[in-house]
Amino acid sequence: MALSESIEYDKIEVVGIYKAVHDRKATVIKKDGTEMARSYERYVLQAGTLDASDNLVDTDLSAEPAEVSSICNAVWTSDVKALWKAKLIADKVS
Repeated sequence: MALSESIEYDKIEVVGIYKAVHDRKATVIKKDGTEMARSYERYVLQAGTLDASDNLVDTDLSAEPAEVSSICNAVWTSDVKALWKAKLIADKVS
């Protein structure tokens, strides 16, 4: 009886004008090659955060799988980052 656990990123979506990247990570448990259980975790990545001087600090993607990182790098253009920074600054003022 061999048990194995694997991680799959089975859904990656780009949402909205700020290009939020929604990820669904599945943890799959198999017994002798037959799937016995699957659980999900969802999370959202944004282009960055503001530092104390209102500079945009890029989101650290080093812990993300290559497919997620490449999508983030493709959609988070300088224009998108500028829009996101402006939104974060506007939200601070409100």
